[in-house]
Amino acid sequence: MKILYGVQGTGNGHLSRARAMAEAFRQFPDLEVQWLFSGRPPEKFFAMEAFGNYWWREGLTFVHKEGKIDQFATGRQLNLSRLLKDIRELPVQDFDLVISDFEPVTAWAAKKRKHPSLGLGHQYAFSFSIPTPSFGWAARAIMKMFAPVQVSLGMHWHHFGHPILPPIAHAHEEPAPAQQEHVLVYLPFEHAQPLLQQLAQVPQRFIVYGLPTDLPKAENITLKAPSVDGFRHDVATARAVICNSGFELIAETLTLGKPILTRPLKGQFEQEANALALEELQLATVVPQFDAAAIGHWLEKHPVGVRICWPDVAGAIVYWVANGRRNSPQELTESLWEAVIPGNAATASSGSQSPRTTGRTEAIRDIKGSEST
Repeated sequence: MKILYGVQGTGNGHLSRARAMAEAFRQFPDLEVQWLFSGRPPEKFFAMEAFGNYWWREGLTFVHKEGKIDQFATGRQLNLSRLLKDIRELPVQDFDLVISDFEPVTAWAAKKRKHPSLGLGHQYAFSFSIPTPSFGWAARAIMKMFAPVQVSLGMHWHHFGHPILPPIAHAHEEPAPAQQEHVLVYLPFEHAQPLLQQLAQVPQRFIVYGLPTDLPKAENITLKAPSVDGFRHDVATARAVICNSGFELIAETLTLGKPILTRPLKGQFEQEANALALEELQLATVVPQFDAAAIGHWLEKHPVGVRICWPDVAGAIVYWVANGRRNSPQELTESLWEAVIPGNAATASSGSQSPRTTGRTEAIRDIKGSEST
């Protein structure tokens, strides 16, 4: 079977999920995958060895500025004629199946030609009734039109009673013992200098990714360049994680039982919805802004993380595809949630305490063995 697999490259979460899928595809040599990436300039992609001779298209993306969506800049950078040309000329007819991780060129090319297509990723969970902000109706319409597919597999930290899969996320290292000293910070969309000034006021060592490494900084701050292995190690050995409310990093952090402090990007529907879900599930601390007072207060409370062991979702999806997708998405969903293990014993995230043994008080207590409806 020949598969054209499109990945929205705006955020690193889509790339992390794609790497897991690429590893799973290697177990099935009869599945031939051509990868396509869009959403950021080609020179901004890194550690792409897993994808072989991948294709690149400009695609669509949102422009972020100082922690919020810049709607004017987003509209200004849109090259509609280029997008339509790429959709029209993409040779989807050469493939048996198109898979889109919320990637618009592959999704729309398949839709225009009525070609078999499968959507995969967090954004497709918004097809169902899940926690969303009040401005959700317009954003839901954008979500629906951005990368439309015939069949979709949405993912979330909980199924909310719908056929939504668990995340594709695994711990790449065991969480380190209790002597962790640093807090991992990943805030690529925040205004850099004010953020560094706030971190400098907190008596804590910070390792910061996502910002230029040549910025002036205080002694308690280390700025690091993008690195897949380095980032994974620094998350695994961190005392806690501070990040925006993107989906994949939080899912991976939950596999390690690390406390999470998060702020959604203002005006970004997905992130604001994620923040609502995190509060409802009691999986993270959500704040309206990152400043020294909020960060310091959070650390002084010695936050304790939630640890959840997700099953091999990538492997299950690839097996499902390789075997002709005979089972329904709901059957696939139910089998995966039965394998979720919340509150697995783990090394403490701070002090001598252990991560919380439930994902939330009442609602997530049934996460293991629960079935979608």
